[in-house]
Amino acid sequence: MICAYTERRWDDILDCVASLRAQTCAPDEILLVIDHNPELFRRATDEFVGVLVVENLHARGLSGARNTAIAIATGDVVAFIDDDGAAAPTWCERLLAAFREPNVMVVGGSAAPRWDGAAPRWFPSEFHWVVGCSWTGLPESAVAVRNVIGCNMAFRRDVFATVGLFRTGVGRIGTNPVGCEETELCIRIHQQIPGAIVKYDPSIAITHHVTGERRTSRYFFRRCWAEGYSKAQISRTVGARDATQSERAYALRTLPRGIVAGIASIFGRSDRSGAARAAMIIGGGVTTATSYSIHRFRRSDRVEVSSTVAEAAEAA
Repeated sequence: MICAYTERRWDDILDCVASLRAQTCAPDEILLVIDHNPELFRRATDEFVGVLVVENLHARGLSGARNTAIAIATGDVVAFIDDDGAAAPTWCERLLAAFREPNVMVVGGSAAPRWDGAAPRWFPSEFHWVVGCSWTGLPESAVAVRNVIGCNMAFRRDVFATVGLFRTGVGRIGTNPVGCEETELCIRIHQQIPGAIVKYDPSIAITHHVTGERRTSRYFFRRCWAEGYSKAQISRTVGARDATQSERAYALRTLPRGIVAGIASIFGRSDRSGAARAAMIIGGGVTTATSYSIHRFRRSDRVEVSSTVAEAAEAA
């Protein structure tokens, strides 16, 4: 399942579809959902043969597009990849293998950044989540986790009948860098399905295109602010404890190590950019925490309840 909203990513969409067609285990279907962009819908319909191209039947945004895909999909496993991602040849094969465990409800993998040009030396790898990629601190082998990364994930289709769909009041809309809809859904799965396992396996790999505008400090801090806002939203639906459990460990362990490593590199390797990385870790952490604190108790921010699978299927 690929969700797309802009023609500016046309080349990325072509690469993404090509990567899915080159799988060692071919997907039963490739579904491309166009998010309220008639021109892109017409172009994709004309271009792709053997790809089901449909329009988002819900409110504009990534959650609505994903819910459209879930309602139309026919497979037992529904996998999502971002329109600017490219899957490794064994992506489908490894995803399906992970579902051999009966209690595994969700499987996710890694996303390596594919930068436009060289990666900024000031950009700390601990904050690669800012650009939708795997970050330093994630497990290095297959393990059960709270949630997976949205650009590279798969679900047993029948879980949606139990817990509902992606919440439409959470998630990215166009270029607005909010998110966490997959985090909220994974937490609901943990809470509502006893013994459910959400599994992360870094060998289930994709690359994720990082464009020039995402390589700026302005985008970095904008995305950090949006992350705090998103976490505050989902705290209201699944509880603050579950919504921030992984983030507390990340803030207490991963970030301090990154700061120390950045400062140490100045002396050990004469890497002057180490100080910049340490400063960005501090600034990013403070920005995210401040945004979360401000938005946590603001009642004007509302999260809409997701529709049921039956409602989504009826709309489709």
